[in-house]
Amino acid sequence: MLEIHRLVQNKFLTKQLFAIFFAIFSICYLQAEGTEHGNEASSSTHSHGVTEETSHHDGAEASAHGAESKKFDAGKMIFDHISDAHDWHLFGEGESSVSIPLPVILYSQSSGLKIFSSSNFHHGHSPYEGFKLNEEGHVLWENESNTEAIYDLSLSKNVVAMIIAVIFLLVVVLRMSRHYTSTKGKAPKGFYNLIEPLILFIRDDIAKPSIGHRSMQFMPLLLTIFFFIFVVNLFGLIPIFPGGANVTGNIAVTMVLALVVFITVTINGNKYYWKHILMPDVPKWMYIIIIPIEILGVVLKPFVLMLRLFANITAGHIIILGFFSLIFIFGSMGPAFGYAVSPLSVVFTVFMSMLELLVAFLQAFVFTLLSAIYIGMAVEEHHH
Repeated sequence: MLEIHRLVQNKFLTKQLFAIFFAIFSICYLQAEGTEHGNEASSSTHSHGVTEETSHHDGAEASAHGAESKKFDAGKMIFDHISDAHDWHLFGEGESSVSIPLPVILYSQSSGLKIFSSSNFHHGHSPYEGFKLNEEGHVLWENESNTEAIYDLSLSKNVVAMIIAVIFLLVVVLRMSRHYTSTKGKAPKGFYNLIEPLILFIRDDIAKPSIGHRSMQFMPLLLTIFFFIFVVNLFGLIPIFPGGANVTGNIAVTMVLALVVFITVTINGNKYYWKHILMPDVPKWMYIIIIPIEILGVVLKPFVLMLRLFANITAGHIIILGFFSLIFIFGSMGPAFGYAVSPLSVVFTVFMSMLELLVAFLQAFVFTLLSAIYIGMAVEEHHH
């Protein structure tokens, strides 16, 4: 209990949460990409004379095409919801949709730094200051022949969602610190009574068994990783603002988290850890085989962390949206089909949402556990 009081009174998450802000801006740079565009030749149509019959045929074809374009596209809906965006969609579809505009920050060598609201794009239907949004939500040059690189450093939906999660965690930690200071020696009450078992769980079931006597040194990092992933996962399950962002389903986010673990392991690895990698206890003629494998293992560990979290969270969102889409897929065949399948679809959607609450915790737990194991392997003392 004294260790918990000391952790909280020292604001155990504050420094690490400010480090998350650095990670957020790192993600902005990871997402910055130069885009090159080329003109695509459009296919020309051959006219062989316009008759009344062909005009009627073309009109029917256009009507059929228009009807087809109005059909519900489940794939587009799902990927629009799980992908990042320059605005925060609330409700509606197409030009009539309502969303919260977010800051667009662009840099190019010719135009310099440009900062404006994403509302100027009108949901991708209008260009602005020489830029436009494509269907995937990427910023491109309005002039498609322009191949100059555009660096997109915008505060996108995922970045804003992370800022909200970090602010939430900072408020909770700072208030919890004041509460522990004012009620020193007493058991916590209310919301803080829910947080303390999670802290004890990370300390007693993850940090100490995996790291050993140096576990308290890495507790702030492990707690930060756990609570950050857990909170953004929970926020992602809320269907309305400030929820709904698929943060850990963005591979750039999981990449930064895995990179933090990799740097921690690399910096804190002792001589026995590096000796095991660079000078293993095997015959020297086997070094040419063993050393590359060991080095590959060092790189693959954070890579596995990155992919595991990304894949599991993304899959959960896709399954939930897939069940929900069944209503509209069957509804496009006829209203009766939509009404008939909707109860089953809603039941499965609610069930998967409840299951995702467990997954939100499990993925935070697994990422933290594997991080602690990798750190423990790096700081483990050699025993004869």
